[in-house]
Amino acid sequence: MNAQRGQDGLLSPDSVLHRAAERLAHHFTGLVGEETVERVVFESYTALARTATVTSHLPPLAEKFARDRLVALTQSRGQVAKAVPEILYVCVQNSGRSQMAAAITRQLAGDRVHVRSAGSQPAAGLLPGVVAVLEEAGIDLSEEFPKPLTDDVVRAADAVVTMGCGDACPLYPGKRYLDWQLTDPSGLDLDGVRAVRDQIQAHVEQLLAELLPPSTATNA
Repeated sequence: MNAQRGQDGLLSPDSVLHRAAERLAHHFTGLVGEETVERVVFESYTALARTATVTSHLPPLAEKFARDRLVALTQSRGQVAKAVPEILYVCVQNSGRSQMAAAITRQLAGDRVHVRSAGSQPAAGLLPGVVAVLEEAGIDLSEEFPKPLTDDVVRAADAVVTMGCGDACPLYPGKRYLDWQLTDPSGLDLDGVRAVRDQIQAHVEQLLAELLPPSTATNA
């Protein structure tokens, strides 16, 4: 079947998304049905498109987002074992606090935990000040983007940490829920964002100390 192309000769989003769904369906063969995979791919694209200012780069981001959601789905069903604890960080726009928490957790814990972040009302992009203060700490956020909160990632998490998003996160039994009271960095200068970053690091260090064996809590 010939792929659909637009007037500029580029593959249409639908064609690219169908191909992404085929790749993911092959990857998750025996775990998730093809119809479910395709639905998750197109849902992911639609969700990201709601806030995107430029849509040309959305299909690969949608595939990445859909892949993570499908992993979460298989984990929540018990089809794929979790090798390490799963932490989900949630704030309103997934452009500041939750991104910082996820990035700092990855830096401190490496592959000892698996981290996701999401927003109840995701923004179009990350806050420049957040990107800047994490670069100062040696953390690169160039591959990150705001993602909407979905039920599958909540179900897969062992610990769910909220930051100013109220009751947006659904509650499920057997999970640990924490709420960190942190200032929204969107209206702060760089010194203010640095202070929030340092507060988040202290919270993350405490959480990792509780979740991980003492010898592996951080890379320090």
